[in-house]
Formats: sequence, C-alpha cells, structure tokens
Amino acid sequence: MNEIITTLEALSPALCSRTMNQLIVIVEATLAMTGRVTMLGISRWTEKGGSYRTLQRFFKEEHDWAQLRWLLIKQHLGIQAKVFLIAGDEVVDTKSGKETYGLGTFFSSIQNKAIPGLCFIALSLIDVETRKAHPLIMEQLIREDVKKTAPKAVKKGKAGRPKDSKNKSRSDVKLSPFLSQLQGCIRQALLLIGCDIQVVYFVYDGALGNNAAVQMVKQTGLHLISKMRHDSVLYFQYTGEYSGRGRPKKYGDKITLDKLTEAYLCSTTIEKNIQTCVYQIQAWHKNFPDLLNVVYIVKTNLKTGRIAKVILFSDDVSLAAATLIDYYSLRFQIEFNFRDAKQYWGLEDFMNIKKTQVNNMANFSLFMVTFSQLLLPKIEGINPESMSDLKTFYRARKITLRIINSLGIKADEILIDDKIFQAAELGRTHAETA
Repeated sequence: MNEIITTLEALSPALCSRTMNQLIVIVEATLAMTGRVTMLGISRWTEKGGSYRTLQRFFKEEHDWAQLRWLLIKQHLGIQAKVFLIAGDEVVDTKSGKETYGLGTFFSSIQNKAIPGLCFIALSLIDVETRKAHPLIMEQLIREDVKKTAPKAVKKGKAGRPKDSKNKSRSDVKLSPFLSQLQGCIRQALLLIGCDIQVVYFVYDGALGNNAAVQMVKQTGLHLISKMRHDSVLYFQYTGEYSGRGRPKKYGDKITLDKLTEAYLCSTTIEKNIQTCVYQIQAWHKNFPDLLNVVYIVKTNLKTGRIAKVILFSDDVSLAAATLIDYYSLRFQIEFNFRDAKQYWGLEDFMNIKKTQVNNMANFSLFMVTFSQLLLPKIEGINPESMSDLKTFYRARKITLRIINSLGIKADEILIDDKIFQAAELGRTHAETA
C-alpha cells in the first residue's frame, strides 16, 4: 500500500486531496480484484471510503488523464538523456446495446471484420532504450462526426481535367476529420511534454501511408515514419541531361525489384531458408511533393522462390535504414498497452454509457497500464514484466490482511516480514521457490 501512495504522490499538483484519496482507494482495489473491471466490481474490492456511490461520483467528474499519466512518467521514468518516439494507433472495444456514447461499427484487426463497438485514438511515448511504450493520450473516435463531415460523392462527368481548373499545391492539403483529430492529439502530447524531452518522430501504421498524413505530421513539427502499400508506385530521381526546353524532368524510371541494385543494398541476412534484403533509396511518389526516404524489405523463400516485400518510408531523408526499421518495429509496443488495458484493467469490461463516464473508464484503464509499469520495478521478488503476478501479489496481501484483522489481531504487529504473505501467493506465474 505504501508504494501505491508514494507512486501516486506525483499527481498531487493536479488533484485535490479528496480526488487523490478516491483514486488511491480505486487503484488499490483494481490491483487486487478478480473478475470484470467495472465500477460495481471495483467497489466490491475497495476498503473504507470506496463505496459504489463514491466510484460513481469519481467517474462522473471530468479528469485530465493525459496530464496525470504524464506526471507519472515524468516523475518515475527518468527522461533525461533518452531518445523517445510518439507512436499512435486505434483500439476497438466490442460493445453491445444501443445507448453507449460513440457506439458505431469499426473494423477490428483481431476479429478481421467490422464489429459494433467503441473506437479510441491512443498515443504512447516509446522509450527507445528500454523499448517500452507508456500510454499518454486517449480520445474517443466518433463515427457519426466523421460521417457528417465526410465529402459527398461526386457524380461522374466528362473524362479529363475540368475546364478552368488550377494546379493545387500538394503541400497544402485539407485534412479529414480523422487526421484533424489525430493532429490535435499529437499537439496535446507535445504541449504536455514541453521542453522536458525532444521528440522528433511520430510512428503510425499503414493508415498514414499517404501525403495528407505526411503534411499533417509535418505541421506539428515532427517527422512521420509509416508504411506504404506493397504495390505503391515509386520512381527513381531523374539523372539524365536537361533537354534545354521546359521544366527539367523530375521522375526517373519506375522502381521495381529488378532495378534495386547493390548500390541501394544495406544488408542481407539468411535465416531458416528466408533471405532478407534491405534496400534504401530516396525516391519520388507522384502524390507527394517532396523526396521520400524509402526502405524496401524484400524476403525471398530460397526453397520456393516466392518473394514478399514491405515498403517503409519517412519524410526525413537523413534517417538511416536500420534506424528507420527499428523505430517502426517499436510501434508494435503500443499493442501491448492495449492488451494489458483490455486483459487486466477494464478497457473491454466497462459498462458505462454516458460520454464522461465512457471517457473516464477508458482513460482509467490506460492510466493503470502506465501506473503498473512504473509500480512493478518497485516490488521485490516479482517478474517486472508480469501484470498477472502484480495482481496476485496485491490480492494475496488484501486477503491476508482481511483474515488477520478478522481474528482481532493488529496486522502491524505481525507483518514485519513479507514471508507472512507467501502462503496466499499461490496464483503467481513466476513464483519464488520455497
């Protein structure tokens, strides 16, 4: 219990004493509880001061969860002289009924189909040294708002360019509602971080593999690292002589695997009959106004001859291929945040339907991800990667204290040694040997 209070002390500048006490009770109960993480479920595991009405009042109020998560990270992570990335993704929760705020139909990559539920945009701060993602920003994506502001379908007219139309700058793009909301999340993250750390790159999956996304990220002062479709058409830079008439040629030959010579080869590895070749080239795409730093990852099955390729890119042309691949692979760490939030901290469980409560419960689940990441290293004898062991640890202590108190014995007099708790820690995955 003491380590919970000391860890949460970093939030004292942002919370009043009443809210802080409520949060301590809720966090302590959530760490120890079993079953679905709902308000009713949490209230059954709280100590004095944690009634169901108290939880209703807490989750009915608006809280700045982004600031709370940042205060924890800033206080306990050690952010000096480290390299950080900001990674983003969407997470979809399955929900039934008709009354939940923001309920819509969203594509779930886990189920590989569109499902009824809620969708949230989440940003995490990734520590390149420890290779861990720490949740920072979370906002709900409302499908109806996107539909209302989506461009109407245009009826087909005559082929060709419309009369009197003018050239448009590809650097000046109109952002979709989704990109506008995502840009707002990035700006909010940068505002929170301020001058404490210097973030250079924003990492996202292939959903941002287009020019509008690149321009959106550039407007925030960051460079984008993302992935293109495998069939994207890219061009070499033109290296021929100027003909003397008109605008100089910009595009060279179309890039194909046959034309990726050893001049562009960065590395080659062979593992289990799979040959992986990495090529890097500064290339043009006709939808982008500037040169792109493109990395081709080509995998060849030496037995069957089948070839697969992945195209990663960034608007930072000075970024080395190995670093670009490494930074993009770190994006997947945000998926572990979503896994923990759903499996342990209630992102998939909550049953609230009103806007504020939905926002609070979803953000609380990611708050617990950040909090548990920082709490685990402070507890001796526990695997620092196991959320299951963390919950078993606190559940054992709660049950032991309840039993001792029910016997009329003062727990403080006998709980000098932590060995008294070991009898109740039978559910730990990485239990210590006796």
